[in-house]
Formats: sequence, C-alpha cells, structure tokens
Amino acid sequence: MSADTIERIQQSPKFQALIHTKRNFSWTLSIIMLAIYCGFILVIGFKKEWFATPIGPDTVITWGIPIGVLVILSAFVLTGIYVHRANTEFDRLTQEVVKEARQ
Repeated sequence: MSADTIERIQQSPKFQALIHTKRNFSWTLSIIMLAIYCGFILVIGFKKEWFATPIGPDTVITWGIPIGVLVILSAFVLTGIYVHRANTEFDRLTQEVVKEARQ
C-alpha cells in the first residue's frame, strides 16, 4: 500500500469514526471485565464466608466454585462479543475505508 493511500486512510472521517468506536467498545468491555474480577476479589477479601457457604446441605461444593467458573466464562463471552463485532462491523468498515482511499 502506498504512503499516499495510507495518508488518505488516516485522514478519512470514516476511519476516525472507526477508531473512536473501536476504542470505546474495547474500553467498555475491559471495564466490564475489570469490574467482574475486582468484585470477585473484593468478595474474597471482605466477605469470604459468602463463597465458603456450601451450595446445598449434602454437598462440599461451595458457592465460590461456580462463581469462579462464571468469572472465567465471562472472559470468554466478552472476548467472543468483541471478536464477533470485529469480524462483522469493524472489518466491513475497514474495507470500506480502504476501498474509498484507493479510488
């Protein structure tokens, strides 16, 4: 790709909007994940008895195990959400910006 094409891409309002949208979306998902992890750690630190409570009277499994699994699964889900949007909306917009810059 030529330097001229790259410069036209960087100056494109669509490209600037794409960068802004992608950055905001990434930060939003990062903040959600950070809140989940911090909430989990804060409960462990200050109210560990909540996670130490058995799920039922006849089991040794405590609430901490399924909640910990949910924390891990939430990372996979948020990653999947980002990948889906990146592979659909963001890729389409990127192709449009490059196509316009090459004309």
